[in-house]
Amino acid sequence: MQEPLVESTDELIIQAPSAELPTVGQKTELLAAFRSMYLGRRIDEKAMAFLKQGRTFFHIAGAGHEAIQIAVARQLDPHVDWLFPYYRDLSLILASGITPKDFFLQSFGKAEDPSGGGRQLPAHWGATHINLPAQSSPTGTQFLQAVGTALSSRRRNINNITYVSSGEGTTSQGEFHEAINWASREKLPVLFVIQNNKYAISVPVVRQSGGMDYSIAEMMAGYHSLLRIRVDGTNYFDSFNAVAKAIEYIKSGSGPALIEADTIRLFSHSSSDDQRKYRNPDEIAEDFKNDPIEKLAYSLTTFGIASTEELNEIKAQVQEEVENAGQQALQASDPDPLLAERFVLDESGFSINLVYEKNEPAGKPIVMVDAINHALHEELEFNKDIYVFGEDIADGKGGVFTATKGLSTKFGEARVFNSPLAEASIIGVATGMALTGLKPVVEIQFGDYIWPAFMQFKDEVATFRYRSNNRWAVPIVTRVAVGGYIHGGLYHSQNIESIFAHVPGILIAYPSNAADAKGLLKTACRLHDPVLFCEHKGLYRQSYAMSPEPDADYLVPFGKAKIVHPGKDITVVSYGASLWDSVFAAKKLADEGYSVEVIDLRTIIPLDTETIFNSVQKTNKAIVIHEDTFTAGYGAEIAARISDECFQFLDGPVKRVAAKDTPIPYAPVLENEILPNRGLIYNSIKSLLLY
Repeated sequence: MQEPLVESTDELIIQAPSAELPTVGQKTELLAAFRSMYLGRRIDEKAMAFLKQGRTFFHIAGAGHEAIQIAVARQLDPHVDWLFPYYRDLSLILASGITPKDFFLQSFGKAEDPSGGGRQLPAHWGATHINLPAQSSPTGTQFLQAVGTALSSRRRNINNITYVSSGEGTTSQGEFHEAINWASREKLPVLFVIQNNKYAISVPVVRQSGGMDYSIAEMMAGYHSLLRIRVDGTNYFDSFNAVAKAIEYIKSGSGPALIEADTIRLFSHSSSDDQRKYRNPDEIAEDFKNDPIEKLAYSLTTFGIASTEELNEIKAQVQEEVENAGQQALQASDPDPLLAERFVLDESGFSINLVYEKNEPAGKPIVMVDAINHALHEELEFNKDIYVFGEDIADGKGGVFTATKGLSTKFGEARVFNSPLAEASIIGVATGMALTGLKPVVEIQFGDYIWPAFMQFKDEVATFRYRSNNRWAVPIVTRVAVGGYIHGGLYHSQNIESIFAHVPGILIAYPSNAADAKGLLKTACRLHDPVLFCEHKGLYRQSYAMSPEPDADYLVPFGKAKIVHPGKDITVVSYGASLWDSVFAAKKLADEGYSVEVIDLRTIIPLDTETIFNSVQKTNKAIVIHEDTFTAGYGAEIAARISDECFQFLDGPVKRVAAKDTPIPYAPVLENEILPNRGLIYNSIKSLLLY
């Protein structure tokens, strides 16, 4: 077994000549590197000038980080390798295919901005002509996505590398450690580059890192397949050599590599910061003595590789290029405000053209959990790009509820596999895989434990299409067991749909029976949008949630509710387990002479308001019943819409029945007091009927 390394790379790959003149190739390479580094610096300066003029609003400089970034850029191919840069990676993205004009188009928020068309903050790059997914602002989320693209490469036998970077402060985030764990365990081709400038905004590294000598590389010593290199990131030669060594190691299949590059931050953290408030002037002055551009220029002239005049000519060319790019971008068109709502979800029309509910379900009666299992079997067969993973989902367990039983046996552990016990890892890695064109269908074991992944859902999965102006999308499917009535206590009984419904960009399904569960899941596996698929644990094996099994062609549309009990006196809107209690109440009330219409939403997002409104206009009364808490439960949204659109048709208040605003206790007698029970639902409907 190869021992992990912490190295300072002294041997140069590009040797600075002494007695002999350099070859043409060496000179060309080094001057190109110098030009790229100076281009980044000049853009930093110009961006700050524009900001002082009030023409832009934000900038994060990469000044002091240029050497390590160009050392990476000169050795990776962005058309083959994947890039997940962080906000200070300006020189790297410029050397990888983002032009100075592209940079300024984003700074000014112009329509032609190739990253997001004016939707995303400056210094958050993206492009589709290279493998550069549109980046976001949360620190650390990119690490798991990088693992996802690397895992995709490994599964598809593609020989490339995924680059991902951050400052040293971000390594305090748990998702960085989760990414190192996953990549090291599977020896994935990931190049982690930590650009350590010793400050996370105003907090010094001595108050951030637990590693020996406050070293990030040292802190990672426990990962046996991770090559760890520490290098002077202001020295281009040392940096180039370190990157070359890391790439060689990764391509050997030995595992990922981490380079900790000691850099300097010559400017403040961002245009909103002033480092003079918390840094010693002598410390800042010392940093300027280590300016990587000046150090490279000194080496080039000292060793006779280039003259001062040649370097000045390069600077003049760069100066003119940056000035022209800035002016061209400034004159470009602004985005059309009428398009501001576009591309939250897929607008291609693909979902409209699917054939829904082709044949009436006519198979043998089946319980919901088996219907879900069969849907997964069929979709894995239908689409070779589907990959299923999560906690305990592989055989022989086949999931806590056996929803995934038999999948890994039939399709192999390359396509169906267990993930680490880390929810953020599951969603972050799935996001990276989806960026490469795969279709991850993942499982979160319980809705109660989905929250470590919420950052990935809200700030990454949900926003990719919008923030990239429809250039990138991550249509992952996340299956999650939810709901109470199983005596699971506080942490195995939660409903989560109302919280996720507040996040634009995610579709939410919540079936109440086996046929809908199968049809909706199969549709989810084919849509071009991310889907949160809620499966009520209490319905998995309930006899009343059984239905004849649909065939392999059966798809259920999102956004189309179903009237499961027609009526004319009152409209009941429900879903999940509460749907059945509503149906039972409707049948009991029918015996008493009342006609109750019960609507099963089937999907929360999109919401079928047309069916709801048509029903309310007919019955003139409405009550919404669900299992989640009363305050801010999704029923509040439905009730508000009914009040807005159907007020003139109402003969009574729009009522709600929901769980009480407490956690869900364990003891059955206590649980029954908190969750809406059949007696409460029956009495509430009847009370409104009599209003």
